[in-house]
Amino acid sequence: MFVHERTRRQFLATVAAAGAAATVSASEPGRASPARNLILGFTKPFTHLSFAETADLVAEVGWDGVECAVRPGKSTHIAPERAEDDLPRLVEELRKRDRELSIVTTGVVRVDAAGEKLLRTVAAVGCRRVRLGFLRYPADQPPGQLLAECRGPFGEIAALCRELGLMAGYQNHSGRDFFGAPVWDLWEVIRDIDPAHLGACFDIGHATVEGGMAWPLHARLMANRLVAVFVKDFAWERTARGQTAKWCPLGQGVVDRGFFQWLRGTGFAGPISQHHEYPGLGAGTEMVAHFKRDLAVLREWLAG
Repeated sequence: MFVHERTRRQFLATVAAAGAAATVSASEPGRASPARNLILGFTKPFTHLSFAETADLVAEVGWDGVECAVRPGKSTHIAPERAEDDLPRLVEELRKRDRELSIVTTGVVRVDAAGEKLLRTVAAVGCRRVRLGFLRYPADQPPGQLLAECRGPFGEIAALCRELGLMAGYQNHSGRDFFGAPVWDLWEVIRDIDPAHLGACFDIGHATVEGGMAWPLHARLMANRLVAVFVKDFAWERTARGQTAKWCPLGQGVVDRGFFQWLRGTGFAGPISQHHEYPGLGAGTEMVAHFKRDLAVLREWLAG
């Protein structure tokens, strides 16, 4: 049901007050907590669902909440320009089922007018974590130039997050032109920024694609900068063009479950988001069955 303007404003004020009461420091990277990590579902595979249907699916699967895509392009759940109206509606439906909006995935890579408005909206609905957009290395420039160019914008994002009580995270994504794929480049840019406000959404799947057996080193590099952890699995597949990474259900690929033993040792208390990129996911009950199976595997790995 559509939230009328007055109701929406009241709702925003209520959740903002609740968010302020829950201090960010309780979820700082590397901070031990007696509470278990929240396990989320990334909404990318079911962006076609209404907010009520999304909340029903999350409850049925058994996730604690969602990482919601609010970014430009087709793979989004909420268009950024609709966030002020639609994010409160999603939060309301999730709360009816005792679930939460834990991460908002954005396309933000700098504090321009649109980016600032979106981050302020995220803070207003009580969500404390955002994923930033992607940066790519231009083919006609030396890689070091991009590192120099993004230090200033990342610092400005961290400053805004400090003001709003947010934590922004950049995801390491595999690929020959993605900034953050080697992980060291991301660390080089953010190492002097307060990790309470800007860090990494560490993706163990992509880290394994790029780093192979070196993932423990990359994980340690980001240990005190973890905003969230992203989980998916893959297997190497030989094609006519050579080896390629093919996403697959959790536990059927090469991602090392030892990562989660290491993660427990860090005291990381933030959310863990399941990503589902593999073919054959299906829809409806078939899709839900895949989600439940992957969640069961993840819980087993987290338990040791």
